[in-house]
Amino acid sequence: MKKLLLATLLLVNGLLAVAENGYELWLRYRPLPLASQQAYRPYFRKIFIQPGNASATAIKNELSIAIPALLGIQPVFYSDAAMAGNSGLYINTDAGFHTAITQNNNTRLKETGTEGFYLYAGKNKKQQAVLSILSQSDKGSLYAVFHLLRMMQNQQAIQQLNLLSVPKLQLRLLNHWDNLNRSVERGYAGLSLWNWHTLPGYIDQRYIDYARANASIGINGTVLTNVNANATVLTAPYLLKVKALADVFRPYGIKVYLTARFSAPIEMGGLKTADPLDPDVKDWWKQKANEIYSLIPDFGGFLVKANSEGQPGPQDYKRTHADGANMLADAVQPHKGIVIWRAFVYAAENPVDRHKQAYDDFVPLDGQFRNNVMVQVKNGAIDFMPREPFHPLFGAMPRTPLMMEFQVTQEYLGQATQLVFLAPLFKEVLDADTYSKGKGSTVAKVIDGSLDQHTLNGMAGVSNIGNDINWCGHPFAQANWYALGRLAWDHSISSEQIAEEWLRMSYSADPSFIHTTKNIMLRSREIMVNYMNPLGLHHIMGTGHHYGPAPWVSNLNRPEWNPVYYHKADSLGIGFNRTASGSNAISQYHPEARKAWENPTTCDEKYLLWFHHVSWNQKLSSGNSLWNELCKRYYNGADSVKWMIREWSQQEKRVDAQRFKAVSMLLNIQWEEAKWWRNACLLYFQTFSRQPIPAGYEQPELTLDYYKKLRFPYAPGN
Repeated sequence: MKKLLLATLLLVNGLLAVAENGYELWLRYRPLPLASQQAYRPYFRKIFIQPGNASATAIKNELSIAIPALLGIQPVFYSDAAMAGNSGLYINTDAGFHTAITQNNNTRLKETGTEGFYLYAGKNKKQQAVLSILSQSDKGSLYAVFHLLRMMQNQQAIQQLNLLSVPKLQLRLLNHWDNLNRSVERGYAGLSLWNWHTLPGYIDQRYIDYARANASIGINGTVLTNVNANATVLTAPYLLKVKALADVFRPYGIKVYLTARFSAPIEMGGLKTADPLDPDVKDWWKQKANEIYSLIPDFGGFLVKANSEGQPGPQDYKRTHADGANMLADAVQPHKGIVIWRAFVYAAENPVDRHKQAYDDFVPLDGQFRNNVMVQVKNGAIDFMPREPFHPLFGAMPRTPLMMEFQVTQEYLGQATQLVFLAPLFKEVLDADTYSKGKGSTVAKVIDGSLDQHTLNGMAGVSNIGNDINWCGHPFAQANWYALGRLAWDHSISSEQIAEEWLRMSYSADPSFIHTTKNIMLRSREIMVNYMNPLGLHHIMGTGHHYGPAPWVSNLNRPEWNPVYYHKADSLGIGFNRTASGSNAISQYHPEARKAWENPTTCDEKYLLWFHHVSWNQKLSSGNSLWNELCKRYYNGADSVKWMIREWSQQEKRVDAQRFKAVSMLLNIQWEEAKWWRNACLLYFQTFSRQPIPAGYEQPELTLDYYKKLRFPYAPGN
């Protein structure tokens, strides 16, 4: 009775509702409708799974949680398929059994690779329904089980199942920008998950649930530490802590990676140099790699940020990025480890357009990297902007495997106070055509290796996870973590499918709720672009904390850290001229790719001010002048947040009260912040255009001076 009282069950509008805090993420197993339960139950009363490594135990544990919750039955597990007398689920049992229900078993099994799986619904000799999972590893079986559970949560039919699923990308990583003191750079959901102080002795249940969540969407690697690296994590006491996490994650198919501070041989090893060609430096890294692999045999390798934003690197010694990456690659190669070298580089002393610098640094090095090195490239050339054209490196380094780096944490997209679904942003980049080998040479084909026949390939996302009870700060930010995993497994999946899956699993299968809320999600990114960075504007946020608008900032030491560097507003117009008459950054794209951007009168207006400095009076496709169109976009974007609020308010009876209220409060904050962006930007740009905000629009109540004086010394994630 006490347990029942503690469950806090509430009768709301005739429905039994439970207060929810979002901790369960999309692994929120709730009873399915009776008809669905009856359809699924024959397959899950008996489950046959051969004993294996710890992943087999993880499979059993997940099914033991999910099946009773979804279907109201307790499955019985068997280890010997010969005991199969009835229908059931068969997971990697002997090949003879599988042959009995599908003759093309051997062919299908070969096609699964090391992580894929084949799901087949058929009949046994008694003509009873059986469901079979074929894979070449327990990891593949684990992914298959999570796929089945996702199908059930989405009430999809499995009676005729005949499905082969193989990940399109080999490496599917989360990059945690977590510091050893538990602060998180660009983190908006509390402290770091990793409590280094209590590791290795204390294993928080959150570590296990984190692994479950990642495995359920196919993420197979986690970089535990910030790219602005701290060499302390490579010391012996901390490596034991890393080992403890690796041991937790291993059953869920997740390898751990660490960021390597390039100057570690000096800071930790007592050497006088970190020159990558110095024999003592090479030996130090080899010994460090041996030490790590002696503790963690499946350690993934190193992620490195070097010679960027003050980080040490090989260029400090007149060496190249290839020299630095290859030195580390040689250290981990005997252990089958890899090095992921970030291409996010730009230098204060280099006056060239920041858009061009990574391309200039890395294209000459194409083909010079070891075969266990990947170059990790941000989706765009500036820095995770709300919208930017794809990075020109994609398609420009055919002899080097390039790894995609997306930002899941919303550093420039409203942080954790704003509902912005990022799958459309990810898809926009992945589907972009580089034309590097003719039409259809998409960014997705570059990173999955199919365009240039690279077997080493991958996608990473900068994590938005913290120790907030709901993991991500904003309840809807969980969908961006989910989207990263789903697209890393299969980049052909649509944003619509991802949104609907996540809503059904995380909230409700109510058709009206799905229709309305999916529409909010799918429109949210474009809405935010309009009230923050319309028409190709970029990098006009507050400096340091990156919270809110500050297009007027011009006093920072490095020119490319100042917003005025990017919008270049003056009495004549606004925008960054990156054509041949300007910085000529546009020349870094293939001629067919840049056709859509070269001419300011025909340029795709999403990128107009990214590539062109445009007169305030230039007529755009709408018939409006640039100034009037800018005002229209800012006002429409902000007004659309009011639409989001109205649409969400209608869902009160369809979701739990706790999360409904949380999202409602955050949407109201988003409305205030959208008005702030609109008013501050237009008032500032008006000082150059010297034109009025058109009649009919609500005029700003506060002055530009008011907005300029706002300060945020304790903004999160700084």
